Amino acid sequence: MPNMGMGNMQNMMRQAQKLQKQMEAAQKELNASTFEGVSAQNLVKVTFTGERKMTDISIDPAAIDPDDPDTLADLVLEAVNDGLGKIDTTTQQKMGRYTKGFGM
Repeated sequence: MPNMGMGNMQNMMRQAQKLQKQMEAAQKELNASTFEGVSAQNLVKVTFTGERKMTDISIDPAAIDPDDPDTLADLVLEAVNDGLGKIDTTTQQKMGRYTKGFGM
């Protein structure tokens, strides 16, 4: 390994601190975002924060059949998984550039 001068080391530290600040800002932006998940025919809609907390659920009355609770459960699962998938995709897009090369 070549001998690094103090200037190079300080420069690397500054770059690392700058990267850390950018990552924190991107994470804050993600956490403050809202993500909507929907089921088939938009019968169930859920809203999540970027921190994966559900903040709202909306169920169309057409989805409520007392004789068929399984269908409603499936619609809720579909909407929740859709919302969580959107969070994952957006997180990868925003944070992926910072984690490349770090084995994360």
